[in-house]
Amino acid sequence: MCGRFVLLTDLSRLTNHFDVREVRCDYAPPGEVYPGRQIYAVIREEVNRLFECRWGLVPSWAQNSPQGKGIINARAETLTEKAGFRNIFKRQRCLIVADGFYEWEKTAGKRIPHYYDLKSGEPFGIAGLYDIRRRADGLMLRTCTIITTTANELIRAVHDRMPAIISRKDATAWLDPVRADAAALLALLRPQSVEVMQERRAGSTKISV
Repeated sequence: MCGRFVLLTDLSRLTNHFDVREVRCDYAPPGEVYPGRQIYAVIREEVNRLFECRWGLVPSWAQNSPQGKGIINARAETLTEKAGFRNIFKRQRCLIVADGFYEWEKTAGKRIPHYYDLKSGEPFGIAGLYDIRRRADGLMLRTCTIITTTANELIRAVHDRMPAIISRKDATAWLDPVRADAAALLALLRPQSVEVMQERRAGSTKISV
């Protein structure tokens, strides 16, 4: 699963990297991000737009907003099977922007954090799904979930899952709301190559970009 990630990249670098043409939020790099917090996602609406979303998917059809943090992770293998994901997978895909993420190793009753990012130091987009619902006060709320896939060889010793990172060359295809070929989209949710990733010392005071 993915239960914490890091975003420190400034707006100029972020918009350039993800070809964002419109910023629809007040962007402020949050540092470490936890479920239930506001995060930033690139969504394709004629052009790439940057939105603020709450991490924890609340489906628009849900009768009431669930207690807790909503759905924070969705397994790539079951996106077309589960009713809660099947329809939004077809047309409400996004890229959740990040600089790195944590996975936890469980050993001797302890949870040891391991931090992973790209060797290039570039930000990356995590595959996500989003939905929009009207809050009780009338405002629109965007919520999202992170898609996970099987872990690559670097992460497998710590955890069997990792966030599905979408490469820059695949970003356009993933974000295109018209593209509905489930098999082709699922093929983009493969584990990130070990060659481009690295593990770094964990701890919020140690990580920088």
